[in-house]
Amino acid sequence: MNTRHAAVWMDHNEARIFHVTADAFDTLAVRSPNRHLHRHPIGREETTHPTDAKRFFGEVAHALGEVSEVLVLGPSTAKLEFLRYLHTNARALEAKVVGIETVDHPTDGQLVAYVRRYFRAIDRMRGSPPSTRGKALGGA
Repeated sequence: MNTRHAAVWMDHNEARIFHVTADAFDTLAVRSPNRHLHRHPIGREETTHPTDAKRFFGEVAHALGEVSEVLVLGPSTAKLEFLRYLHTNARALEAKVVGIETVDHPTDGQLVAYVRRYFRAIDRMRGSPPSTRGKALGGA
C-alpha cells in the first residue's frame, strides 16, 4: 500500500509498521534478531551484538519505503535508539519523522485510530487538506 502517512510501533523485540489512509490500513511486522536468539553471556557482558540492533533498525527503515511522514511510537527506549540510527544511517527518512510518542501495547485498532487522529491534527495545523479518499468513496 503506497500511503502518505505511516506509523511504526516498536519495542526491542519487534516493529509493527502501519500504512494508514482515511479508510484502510496495512500492517507489516519486522522481528528483532533478539526475539529468537538466546545468547548465553559470560559474566555480566551484554547479551546482544551491536550489529543486531543496526540490522533490525535497517530493516524497519527499509520497510517504511517511500512514505511522506512517519510517526514513531513505542513503550520503551527502542524508538529513541531507532531515531539515533536514522540520524546516522538514513537522514532522508529522519527528516520525515513528524513525532515520537510513548504508547504502551495497544491493539491494532487502537493504534490505527490514534495514528489517524494524530495525522488529522497535523494536517489541520498545517492548513493541509485532509485525505479525501474516504469522502470521495462515500466513507468517513
